[in-house]
Amino acid sequence: MTGYKVIAGPEAFLPPAAATMGIELPDEGGALIEGTLVTEEQALEHAAKKFLEAKVPTIFPGPLVLWDWREGVAKKAKAVRDMFETLKGLARPGQKPMLIPMADYRPKYPKIDPEIEINPNHPNLTIWHNKIDVCMFVGVHCHFANISLKIIRGETNCYTIAMCAQHGHEDAMMTFRDASAEKIDQLTAKIKELAGK
Repeated sequence: MTGYKVIAGPEAFLPPAAATMGIELPDEGGALIEGTLVTEEQALEHAAKKFLEAKVPTIFPGPLVLWDWREGVAKKAKAVRDMFETLKGLARPGQKPMLIPMADYRPKYPKIDPEIEINPNHPNLTIWHNKIDVCMFVGVHCHFANISLKIIRGETNCYTIAMCAQHGHEDAMMTFRDASAEKIDQLTAKIKELAGK
């Protein structure tokens, strides 16, 4: 394993792809925290703590959970919504949980509205504008997640979590693989447990 750590930035104008720095994706049942292979249980606890400590914990659901395009998607979308409602219900004074859907990745020119959307070329604008310090991508196509996570790491100090239906994303500060409705529900349960609810 490499000594390189995938941590919140801003790292550089053009941060290196984590894979080129030796970061490897986890095997089944595993996860990554800042480039280090861990168990899924360790990752659930770490993600829950990050969400509870954040000032603006934000979930970015993508098209793979926003559109009911195949069996099981509606269940996953409900799990995402339940997690957001849990974060809202546990919010302390000054904490502002957000849900910003990414229904369409096409660039919006000449200007995007960073309050309501994330742009494939400038995800950092949405992070900066909303002062997001911890975010989770879920249901986002891998090609878009990879480039966005790299831009966010390079230009912001936002802590990124990727809940991936495939093998994970090494450019996120932490990533889960094989994301399902049940895994999202497990994270919601862990958030409640750590909050004492």
